[in-house]
Amino acid sequence: MSVSKHSAHLADVLDALVELLRDYVVMSSAQADAAALWAAHTHALDAFETTPFLDLTSPEKRCGKTRTLDVLELVVARPWRTIMPSEAVLYRKIQAAAPTLMLDESDAIFDKSNGSTEPLRALLNAGNRRGTSVPRCVGPTQQIVDFGVFCAKALAGIGALPDTVSDRSIVLRLQRKRPDEIARRFRRREALEVAEPIAQELASWAQDAIAELEAARPSIPSALDDRAEEAWEALLAIAELAGGTWSERARRAALELSAGREAEDEALGPWLLRDLRDVFASRGVDRLSSADLAANLCEIETSPWGDVRGKALDARGLARRLRPFSVAPRVVKFEDGSTARGYRLEDLEDAFSRYLGRSERNCVTTRMDAGFAADAERNPVTVEGARKPAPLSGSYAVTDKSPSEATEQAKGRPLVGDDGYLEYMFAALEAELITEDEWHEADKTHRIVVGARGVAR
Repeated sequence: MSVSKHSAHLADVLDALVELLRDYVVMSSAQADAAALWAAHTHALDAFETTPFLDLTSPEKRCGKTRTLDVLELVVARPWRTIMPSEAVLYRKIQAAAPTLMLDESDAIFDKSNGSTEPLRALLNAGNRRGTSVPRCVGPTQQIVDFGVFCAKALAGIGALPDTVSDRSIVLRLQRKRPDEIARRFRRREALEVAEPIAQELASWAQDAIAELEAARPSIPSALDDRAEEAWEALLAIAELAGGTWSERARRAALELSAGREAEDEALGPWLLRDLRDVFASRGVDRLSSADLAANLCEIETSPWGDVRGKALDARGLARRLRPFSVAPRVVKFEDGSTARGYRLEDLEDAFSRYLGRSERNCVTTRMDAGFAADAERNPVTVEGARKPAPLSGSYAVTDKSPSEATEQAKGRPLVGDDGYLEYMFAALEAELITEDEWHEADKTHRIVVGARGVAR
């Protein structure tokens, strides 16, 4: 690849930018290298089909996210610094100016409880690929106009972004500096004296680097997944063009920041399934109420369920997170005759088999089967009686009837108020012969009748 006159000293410009960043923000070498390359790519955005989000995140405030934006704002192309823009403002601004969007306090936008920001969130999520547009009706005649939403974007906020956005990001996890770590006090006028020549050099470089970058096919570490490859391709192309140590530094940064992130930042869905599997195994039961199951999940210290975006996972949140796996709560009956909405292990087995590895799937089944086998050996069930497994270890012992048993029992249907009526109705519910509302009504009526008989006696 031929090297333009401006690319010849691109390495020096990038080095200066790294030094500027680390003057004001405590960050690792890999983080500073990634931020510098990302800033350079904003000037040469016309060369690329995709642009990675730069995700500046931290567990708490005062970790350097805003300060990083302060510095980057001085060197990126067409900076637009904003907080909580409306959807209409955002797509009009991007269409008109193709800015580098620098969005602070992004956690407020991606807060799931804030339903009013859903269109804005969707727009941001879609805007990393060239050609993406959003159609809107404008003007008195409501003419349909396609607004382009492709531009470079840096997002700063506390906590993790939604998976669909994080997956398209280069994530810089910043930490609060220790007392022995020193960062220069940021004064914009002083910083601008150093940053302005860097920005000018990057702009000059980009003018004649577009063709070189369009033709670039950088070497991408095999440890990166498909999304990470896409995110890093532009930055690695710039690093190879810079030459010197930058190609190796960029690859090292990519590996440090993005390799293996599937394991490190795995989607919460499979993580939840894995923890559900472990809860059932540790409790030694095959069903749990929604409230009890959510409470058990929140007690797992190494999992996020005790603080999911500021609050503990509850029964409603558990149902919402399991819905994509085609798992829903149902009325569950326990050995003491009580009922509650909850989950049976068998209802989760399909999700386990689809989203967890073979060795992980077998973990629960093996332990549960062993428990049933041991209990059955100690407490054989007669053919005539309804199948009731002996109590298992744990706070909930269970009673179970299969759909086929429900059909058999239906031949001699007990009347409301009689012994066996609730067992019959619950078996019908599990066989999906009645609805949950019908089950609740039957349960209520049965208890009224039984109570009335007691008073009569």
